[in-house]
Amino acid sequence: MRISFCCADSKPEPWLDGLRAALPQAEISLWESGAPPADYAVVWAPPQQFFDEQNQLRAAFNIGAGVDALLKLRLPPGTQLVRLEDAGMSVQMAEYVCHALIRHFREFDAYEADARQGQWSFRKPRLRADWPVGIMGLGVLGKRVAKAVSGFEFPVLGWSRSQHAIEGMRCFAGGGQLDDFLSASKVLICLLPLTPDTRDILNRRNLSRLQPGGYVINVARGAHLVDEDLLQLLDSGHLAGATLDVFRTEPLPTEHPFWRHPKVLVTPHTSARTLRDETIAQIAGKIVAMEQGQTVAGVVDLGRGY
Repeated sequence: MRISFCCADSKPEPWLDGLRAALPQAEISLWESGAPPADYAVVWAPPQQFFDEQNQLRAAFNIGAGVDALLKLRLPPGTQLVRLEDAGMSVQMAEYVCHALIRHFREFDAYEADARQGQWSFRKPRLRADWPVGIMGLGVLGKRVAKAVSGFEFPVLGWSRSQHAIEGMRCFAGGGQLDDFLSASKVLICLLPLTPDTRDILNRRNLSRLQPGGYVINVARGAHLVDEDLLQLLDSGHLAGATLDVFRTEPLPTEHPFWRHPKVLVTPHTSARTLRDETIAQIAGKIVAMEQGQTVAGVVDLGRGY
């Protein structure tokens, strides 16, 4: 069994050492042009040349949750694309979202500003019942975030392409129920995969349907959000603020207005980082299962994009 590793943004040695320890029966090497055909690939941001040359792959494992960049490439016929389902990312995502939600709900940002001015001040407590939280995307990450938010006793709503039934959550599905979902939400959390149907979904039309004084948290992909529309709704007062971890161009250009807008908190795509040991364990387990003829979870439906 031969495995090829191709990752543009990470030092290869720790990954190769970990994969070799987890799969001692396999021949694992860093991909170079002209390398012999491999059975499996472990990749992040590979060039098209990689798939053009490695055209006999049974499966390619992406070391991240989002696969939208890979779907822009031409994959070899018969190659399955497998995404990470969690690998330590869901708890990080839940931490990030809850921090952003509670920071705004409890007005800790305002307290921080007061403290910098040496001001001792109080604000009237808000009622959680008045702050329904809508989560777009109910995959592994979305469900984990919903569970965490529910633990703080916020009303939780969920929206996805297909119908779900999740205890403690009011679920909506499809385009026909999107407006009802948005109008019932005051905080909107985007955890959608990026597909042609979800690109630009956080636009003026949809964000305008949030309850007045709404708040937006985007931890999915920058291309979900129409930047200019968000800025207009913030400036009009319809939206109270936003926490943004993902952007159309990364790093976010220094001249972008998000950096300086008083109602926007920017973080550098750090809401849920890939944890190497957990990722290697998950990928190794799936490769062993596939070698034994078993089906594995996380196989991407190329038609749907996730």
